Amino acid sequence: MAPIDLSMRSDLHPGLSMLPDGVSEYTFAGLYLFRKTYDYHLSILDGETLLIQGTKDNREFFMLPCGLPPGDKTVEALLERYDYLKGLSESHADESRIRLERLGHRMEEDRDNFDYLYRREDLALLQGRKFHKKRNHVNAFINNYEYDERALTPSNVQDAIGILDAWQETQSDWADYTAAREALERYAELELKGYLVYVDDQPAAYTVGEPLMKGKSFVVHFEKALDGYRGVYQFINKAFATILPRHYQWINREQDLGDEGLRQSKMTYRPSGFVKKYRVGRNLPASSSSDDSTSIESADQASA
Repeated sequence: MAPIDLSMRSDLHPGLSMLPDGVSEYTFAGLYLFRKTYDYHLSILDGETLLIQGTKDNREFFMLPCGLPPGDKTVEALLERYDYLKGLSESHADESRIRLERLGHRMEEDRDNFDYLYRREDLALLQGRKFHKKRNHVNAFINNYEYDERALTPSNVQDAIGILDAWQETQSDWADYTAAREALERYAELELKGYLVYVDDQPAAYTVGEPLMKGKSFVVHFEKALDGYRGVYQFINKAFATILPRHYQWINREQDLGDEGLRQSKMTYRPSGFVKKYRVGRNLPASSSSDDSTSIESADQASA
């Protein structure tokens, strides 16, 4: 097993970007930026199957972005060695379910790690009654501030870093700060793409991500804004969806990790679907549960 480093990008990025399911973790940047959070290491099984191991809550898991290896003995050895298999995509779950059950292993949906998938046009246009609260926030921003929109480039990435640093000073949980900052510091090397919003010529919000799912989807890894600007998050969400090229049919806004507040927030944008992920093992960790229709209602009431 080897730790992930930048030198691996040329080997891993092309294949990962072509995976058809669009799992947000399975980009080189996604793995690299969270390598310390989850202590990611990787290896190649039998010369062909990519294996990623990690740790969460003192339990070791493994991930197989390209699917299970062909040999049952290898699968059994992995499930004996690690606590569980994490992040199995829907297509790989479908093709492997009978095989795994025959070997005596339980598979279940990992709802906390489902990626939220939105139609790009829905976020760009915000049409219809279901988005009227979002439009109100966007209009409040447009009507109350003198703003400017710019592509995020290596020449202005320091402005985004300034937003991130100011944002983290107001937070009690810095869980993704290190990864978010490194995404900006390594912006050019990781070939990320992003957008900046300025108010009165001062940096106010940024978003950053990258293509996946064979270029049909764009995953937003990080989106931060300064407090005090009403509607700034809704504005940059809409503005970035508007300027994305049309070949991006979907915007992937990643998972909620079981955080009820984040789940409610993501549901208010009415996802068109989810990138489902599955876990496999005999003793799987507990996960949260929520009625998503209730989440939409309560989140709408909170934002009214």
